[in-house]
Amino acid sequence: MVKAWILLFCSLMAAACSAPDTEAIRFGLAAAPANLDPRFATDATSERINRLLYARLVDFDAQARPVPSLASWEQLSATHYRFRLHDQGRRFHDGERLTAADVAATYRSVLAPDSGSPHRATLSLIERIEVLDEDRLDFFLTHADLLFPGYLSLGIVPAAGIHGGFPLHRRPLGSGPFRFVAWPQAGRLELARVEDGQRFVFEQVRDPTMRVLKLLRGEVDLLQNDLPPELLDYLAGKDGIRVYRARGGNFAYLGFNLADPDTGQWRVRRAVALAIDRQAIIRHVFRDAARPASALLPPEHWAGAPGLEDTQRDLAQARALLHEAGYHAGHPLRLSYKTSSDPFRLRVATVLQQQLAEAGIEVDIHSYDWGTFYGDIKAGRFQVYSLAWVGVKSPDIFRYAFHSASLPPDGANRGRLNDAQVDALIGRATHAPALSQQAALYRELQALLLERLPYVPLWFEDQFFAARDSIQGYALDAHGDYDALVRTVRGQSPTPVQAALSHAR
Repeated sequence: MVKAWILLFCSLMAAACSAPDTEAIRFGLAAAPANLDPRFATDATSERINRLLYARLVDFDAQARPVPSLASWEQLSATHYRFRLHDQGRRFHDGERLTAADVAATYRSVLAPDSGSPHRATLSLIERIEVLDEDRLDFFLTHADLLFPGYLSLGIVPAAGIHGGFPLHRRPLGSGPFRFVAWPQAGRLELARVEDGQRFVFEQVRDPTMRVLKLLRGEVDLLQNDLPPELLDYLAGKDGIRVYRARGGNFAYLGFNLADPDTGQWRVRRAVALAIDRQAIIRHVFRDAARPASALLPPEHWAGAPGLEDTQRDLAQARALLHEAGYHAGHPLRLSYKTSSDPFRLRVATVLQQQLAEAGIEVDIHSYDWGTFYGDIKAGRFQVYSLAWVGVKSPDIFRYAFHSASLPPDGANRGRLNDAQVDALIGRATHAPALSQQAALYRELQALLLERLPYVPLWFEDQFFAARDSIQGYALDAHGDYDALVRTVRGQSPTPVQAALSHAR
């Protein structure tokens, strides 16, 4: 397999040659950002870059618990919170001071009935916002929710930009550690670090082989995730390149359209779940760079469900369920499966297609460029699809993704789940008076979702990055965020002895 990749490198070598920008640090991306307004962004790349551009009231610690960022807070009653802005991080990149009025404008614009923001459903418990002065504002809730501070993690945008209709999705204006420089084309975004002016270029290179080749030739400096294991192993053995890996919590799943006459049937979804051999895919396709998943939150999360059992392959039971649902050799189940055009994702889709065929399920794979694919998923134009939730920190994800009131564009219930018991459990967890009770209810909810199967859980994929030796200071984030770019610099490449020691470690 490695020899095949080397031959492909040689055939692509001439096409990859270009004069690199030697001043900027260049980050190679599989998918370009789609929207740099944090009120509307939903794709992973946009949200990761928005964290660099915008300051937020609240962030999360390593255990996914809310901690102060731009502001600290006090709870004055069960439904009344007061936030006080700190002195740091309060200067927009145009020089204007960030005030409580900007915070209020950001959240009020999301809550507007015609906003179209995917975050509106999650924040709908905010009854009103009162600005006390430039530094303080109060949030009043319709009901108590212990997790409320964690909902306020959106980047703050300027009130003047909101009221003036400024195109923040294309020309962002924040107060984060990076400022916007240029977006000359869809696949090339330029930012500058506020502290020292260091420029960063985020370049989309869809093909993973080309992305690796550009890293080897010095045309990009850093790659993170979105590479097949054999390419990552190849990079790990190359001089001048460092590769780091860590266990991750990005949740991969198969999603279903529950309004579809086939995938709307529980027996069909259960048969699909039973036909998949996750362990074989993890072992042979991912080369053990993933772990099985039974729920959206990883088991180490404070609201995770470590007691859930992984679904084991059972072809006999899968065939029996299909027969009960009316599918048989003369009338087989045929499913349309949408995925991205990324070669590795296509390989995974092909393996899933083969495994489902062994249970008598015929699968047609349809692959698209990322923009088309993601647009179809958000619009509900699918029968089956595969995606991953990345960077999930708060269990409010369950309301966002599964509550019947969170249909797009007001949320991410893209499969159109409408389950009274699921809605009730989400409500009970939201209103629980103690975190321990919330955790217990969220564990119950995850067990119920594993039974109902709006998603088939697949695995949690490991995190990794590969960088040239001259790039120093970058580190993996558990959620795949790019926050470490704040301290990333281009230094001197290590000596051969230093490089050998680094690879040995």
